[in-house]
Formats: sequence, structure tokens, C-alpha cells
Amino acid sequence: QVQLVESGGGLVQAGDSLRLSCSASGSTFRLSAMGWFRQAPGKEREFVAAINWNGGKIYNTDSVKGRFTISRDHAKNTVDLQMTSLKPEDTAVYYCVARIGAGATIPAASYDYWGQGTQVTVSS
Repeated sequence: QVQLVESGGGLVQAGDSLRLSCSASGSTFRLSAMGWFRQAPGKEREFVAAINWNGGKIYNTDSVKGRFTISRDHAKNTVDLQMTSLKPEDTAVYYCVARIGAGATIPAASYDYWGQGTQVTVSS
């Protein structure tokens, strides 16, 4: 089993930056990738970004292109999401995810473990 704990959410103003962190514990040696999803009220859960343990990254370019950066510290089993130029439409609960299978991917069903989520609210 793998446990994921997010931190760093909060209330910010449009244009501000925020950094989310996720710490993984347990059988982390089995993981091939970690990432982030988000879910806004009344909307479907949406892929944000993911990173392989070898450093390869994928992003939801439509939503976060050029504004969000995902990074990981393999030794510490952590993954961060640096968010800049935040917009009110970025308001959502952000979930850290991890998977055992073959690396970073987009479909939510591909991820084996989910954190509890951290709220990000961007005011206009």
C-alpha cells in the first residue's frame, strides 16, 4: 500500500503563485509515476500533470500550459506542483495520485492511489 498526503493549498488572489506538495509513504518502490488531478465544484475530475520516476513529464496543456510545473524528489518520495499566474478557474480540490504501472499517463483510472485532496481557491 501507498499513502499520499498533500499540503500547500489555500486561498490566493488571481495572479498569485502557490506550491502544492505531496509526500508518499509505504511501498513507494513500486511506483512508476506520480501526479495531480483537480476537481472543481460541479465539474468532472481533470488531469493536471504527472511525472515519471525518470523525470518525464506530461501536462494538461489546455488548462495549465506554461503556468504549472511539476517536479519530484525521488529520494524523498515527494512530488510538487508549482502554480503561477493563478486564475479563478483554477479553483478546485487538487488530488495527488500515484501509479504502479508503466509511467505517467492521463486517465484517472490508471492511477492506483489517491490522496485526500487539498483545496485551492483563487479569488478574482
